[in-house]
Amino acid sequence: MASVPSLASTVQQRLAEGLSAALPEAGSADPLLRRSDRADFQANGILALAKRLKGNPRELATKVVESIPANDVLKEIEVSGPGFLNITVSDAAIVETLAARAADARLGVPLNEAAGTTVIDYAQPNVAKEMHVGHLRSAVIGAAMVEILEFTGETVVRRHHIGDWGTQFGMLIQYLIEHPHELDHKAEGAEVSGEEAMSNLNRLYKASRALFDADEEFKTRARARVVDLQAGDEETLALWQRFVDESKIYFYSVFDKLDMDIRDPDVVGESGYNDMLLETCRILEESGVAVRSEGALCVFFDDVKGPDGNPVPLIVQKSDGGFGYAATDLSAIRDRVGNLKASTLLYVVDARQSLHFKMVFETARRAGWLNDEVKAVQLAFGTVLGKDGKPFKTREGETVRLVDLLDEAIDRASAVVREKAQDLTEQEIAERGAQVGIGAVKYADLSTSAARDYKFDLDQMVSLNGDTSVYLQYAYARIQSILRKAGDAKPVAHPELELAPSERALGLHLDGFGEAVEETAAEYAPHKLAAYLYQVASLYTTFYSECPVLKADTPAQVENRLFLCDLTARTLQQGMALLGIRTPERL
Repeated sequence: MASVPSLASTVQQRLAEGLSAALPEAGSADPLLRRSDRADFQANGILALAKRLKGNPRELATKVVESIPANDVLKEIEVSGPGFLNITVSDAAIVETLAARAADARLGVPLNEAAGTTVIDYAQPNVAKEMHVGHLRSAVIGAAMVEILEFTGETVVRRHHIGDWGTQFGMLIQYLIEHPHELDHKAEGAEVSGEEAMSNLNRLYKASRALFDADEEFKTRARARVVDLQAGDEETLALWQRFVDESKIYFYSVFDKLDMDIRDPDVVGESGYNDMLLETCRILEESGVAVRSEGALCVFFDDVKGPDGNPVPLIVQKSDGGFGYAATDLSAIRDRVGNLKASTLLYVVDARQSLHFKMVFETARRAGWLNDEVKAVQLAFGTVLGKDGKPFKTREGETVRLVDLLDEAIDRASAVVREKAQDLTEQEIAERGAQVGIGAVKYADLSTSAARDYKFDLDQMVSLNGDTSVYLQYAYARIQSILRKAGDAKPVAHPELELAPSERALGLHLDGFGEAVEETAAEYAPHKLAAYLYQVASLYTTFYSECPVLKADTPAQVENRLFLCDLTARTLQQGMALLGIRTPERL
């Protein structure tokens, strides 16, 4: 189905036609239309135009208004101030535009005509290590951007660049060789829980670290094992794979709790690029992008200097022949551009790594892997803080385990659901508690601009009041309750009816859904979609308190208000789904 033009685009079109009829010399001038508190829309473009044409802006504005023929969309245009146009659209135009949205499965959200292929690098846990609160934002923001970009027509390739390589594996593998039953499961053949897998890995990590620090001979054997791993020794690789597989059991259990879909083919860790590292170095050195400095292969930048004022290079290969993160990241770029045919590389990575990625992207540009056709973007995010505004730690000063955080959110949300629940079974309360709790954690993250730090405050997150996902979920559930009680009355749009002020406000905002999704996708800014949805729920709450739905004055008014309810629910449900949040039918 063709995309549904929004009221804003229709008004823009009418104004542009009026402008060129009244002022042919203006060319295709932009009316600069925006939403307004004084009317439905305000156009400010005539001020700049008058300056260019050396005319009186109020006179020009009046001329433009007179040249717009009477039509069924624009109810009133008033020239105000120095030459603004205040525009009110007709009630019929609002309802007809919403009816067209409602008839479209995509709710009028257009597909991006310039869609390409985006590789999103997000949710990057480390093998054999616990996931902590620091892993939350990359996972949640990345998963939302996957949904949003796919919905706008982008081909999205997910990449989970897990930390599955490096010197620590020599220590772990050597310890497992000398203590072969440390990764065995309690009951062979039984399904292993994420908790059991993680406690195995934790125990082994701590024991091997203690031995590594205390025993010089073990340290020597562990270092030799790293060489075996990098050389591709079969026994060493098989044991390394055991660590990866055990870690995946744990990762997947956490992602499952986060209600996120992670698939095996999407997990390509650091090890996935090992075979490319030498060639990446060779290409960079032969092309002169990288140079040898004190035995290491480095890329230098004029504008990147350390505290001492000297240039800080990107080290691609160390002087001992080993490779750092830069070699892996550059090889990943080569793979994603060359093999996956990406037009955009999106990295959902902590803002503290911004300098590293700035240098990596600039190196890739110099090498020709990034260019005008292929761009790389870091969607940098801030830190999760405790209620006190300091980095989030346990009382003992430890990093907070992600699983503990999610469990607590689900417990808190279940208590809120239980308190409000009238006819829910215990099983339903548990199910809704998980949907509300995980939704609360995701929404708190996504409703904050990614670049900012945010406070992790569970009391606030599961509150029924304020800008929370629970508030949005309850608005959706309330509408479902009304639709269930409507009996034979069905949602039907009635353009002939006059709208109450709160109906107009809700309708005009619902019409902006397509633009909100487009802007969110273009700017990689999920908080803009969250803000739009919160406004939907707020305007609906006002409408609900001011306009009786099932007890409206006439059957046509009942149908029209049910239509507004239904479109609001569908907009909330689709918008929340794009953020990765469930909308339960009953709460």
